[in-house]
Amino acid sequence: MIENIQRFFRPPKDQSYFLFGARGTGKSTWTKEHYPDALLLNLLEPEDFRNYLAKPERLRDLLLAFPEKKTIVIDEIQRIPTLLPLIHSILEEKRGFQFVMTGSSARKIKRDGGDLLGGRAALCHMYPFFAAELANLFSLEKALNFGLLPLVWNASDPLVLLRGYAGMYLKEEVQEEGLIRNLGEFARFLEVMSFSHGCLINATNIARECDISRRTVESYLTILGDFLLSFTLPVFTKRAKRELTSHPKFYYFDTGVFRYLRPQGPLDNSQETDGVALEGLIGQHLKAWCDIQLDRHFLSFWRTQSGQEVDFVVYGHRGFWGIEVKNSPKVFPKDLRGIKAFKEEYPEAQTIVVYRGKIPCVIDKILCIPAEKFLLQIHPDQPLL
Repeated sequence: MIENIQRFFRPPKDQSYFLFGARGTGKSTWTKEHYPDALLLNLLEPEDFRNYLAKPERLRDLLLAFPEKKTIVIDEIQRIPTLLPLIHSILEEKRGFQFVMTGSSARKIKRDGGDLLGGRAALCHMYPFFAAELANLFSLEKALNFGLLPLVWNASDPLVLLRGYAGMYLKEEVQEEGLIRNLGEFARFLEVMSFSHGCLINATNIARECDISRRTVESYLTILGDFLLSFTLPVFTKRAKRELTSHPKFYYFDTGVFRYLRPQGPLDNSQETDGVALEGLIGQHLKAWCDIQLDRHFLSFWRTQSGQEVDFVVYGHRGFWGIEVKNSPKVFPKDLRGIKAFKEEYPEAQTIVVYRGKIPCVIDKILCIPAEKFLLQIHPDQPLL
């Protein structure tokens, strides 16, 4: 059961903090397990939402009613940003309170003038499962088909959960905040973006496919990022000697969400979709690993104007890696052209090919690691290799 799985997330000690993450990543489950005696406000509950929306000062009344409670968990804090100035004031009084505030977006907080408490609270994130969190429960095939959202992983019918997941965001997040005028148009955009998963963003082509303006595409991309449903990677440009592309790459935050949004039929190439799914699965692990590090680490990709490419570049205090992903049980010399070109330009980097084989090997001095083995050894407290 997912309730028994120990997450890698380590909260700040004795400090208030925000815990942001997409819906279904396990924020509420985690806080209930780690703060069983805390005061809890669930702003998804209609009664709590109405009470504190009407009068945020009721939070002070609650604290007075339970003077022995020093930890307060507020679920989905972005639903009532007007609570934040009051929380800021309480923290300034230095009465020993710790606020743990979960949210699936900081967009509304920033839009309504919230300052994320001006540094009084740390900013943390919760991600889909790491493969290593699941350990012997991890299945590469299951992860590629349904992703690693805790909400979905333990479901008896993961596809039903994924189907409802997209609808939940459209109804409870995007529509509620009044961010778009046409839900059908946005739903079409979500589907079209599934074809850009793992690809360079071309806003002009996306606009043409969706029959919307380029400016609207840019706005929708911002919404996806703000709601933590996607991430983009810049091109790695340090000490560049070759002419590089300037467009970022796009990924949905979870492989299962991508697979559900990507239409699949008789005319679709399933092998191509599987390859993009594997790349995204590796990408979401690397993104989470980089973000969790105490020292800043950067995730990017490398692509020359001539088309030589390395899927992921990780750069930071703990190392420098170029990582190519191949959805194939064998690696051939022709598959190594991009990673070799990268190694020539950056001899300091460790270069890796992650592939669908079963045995680690070295081909032309390039380390090739089976995908499942590579994913299972990714741990925030350890270097990538």
